[in-house]
Amino acid sequence: MRVSGITPSRFGLAVLLCLLGQPAAAGLTSKDLSGVGLAPPPGARAPLDAAFTDSADGRRLTLGDVLSGRPALLMPVDYACRNVCDPMLAVAGTALAATGLAPGTDYRLVTLGFNPRADAATARAMVAEQLGQGPLLASAAVLTGSPGPVEAVTQAVGYAYAYDRDTDSYAHPAGALVLTGDGRVARALSPLAMTARDLRLALVEAGEGRIGGVGDRLILLCYGYDPQTGVYTPLIRRILTVSGLVTVAGIGLLVLALHQRSRGDHPT
Repeated sequence: MRVSGITPSRFGLAVLLCLLGQPAAAGLTSKDLSGVGLAPPPGARAPLDAAFTDSADGRRLTLGDVLSGRPALLMPVDYACRNVCDPMLAVAGTALAATGLAPGTDYRLVTLGFNPRADAATARAMVAEQLGQGPLLASAAVLTGSPGPVEAVTQAVGYAYAYDRDTDSYAHPAGALVLTGDGRVARALSPLAMTARDLRLALVEAGEGRIGGVGDRLILLCYGYDPQTGVYTPLIRRILTVSGLVTVAGIGLLVLALHQRSRGDHPT
């Protein structure tokens, strides 16, 4: 599956949102902020051997254990961030619940904390507050870990953030990544503009035929991923092509039915 590049400017608004409410004299320079963004490199793949702690029960798990061959929505977050990460996770949770896909079975929601000072209790409380009680929260992997494995994953998928010592906060993009079951980056999405349709299409694509139905395949023929916006948009040519094929097939079936009827009315 080919992954298109993501322009960091698409997610630039997130950097500004992260800094809302912080003192004006933030220590990050324009050069620092220019490096913040989400831009998966070609062939990006998250390392499956990176090990983390599941904040729900304290178990040590590798990313491969978490995915277990299922597609996933990976959301790097700062569990202590109230400006971007809270609404980002809430929007994603609402969209995921509306996809019609089964959490934990069809896909996995994975949050990965990059703020080393946000402990497991903070992570659990933040995710539970935004997702609410239900199957999505119960099946979510809320991961924390040391800087080494966290940076191994974020760097591999092209997720870049910066720490501001003056405000003790992070500037980071509001971005989410859809992974295939073997860790490849299939799509990068903007959680602040995420819809159930976009999420379902992205997860079905990443599932590579193992989830979704025929209807999803037909929709994917008519919609394409736009790397500039991080959403799926109609492909007019494909829509016209599919509509034309359906029309031709319908006419062919009608002609065949009329022919068979005519033969029945005039037996030899």
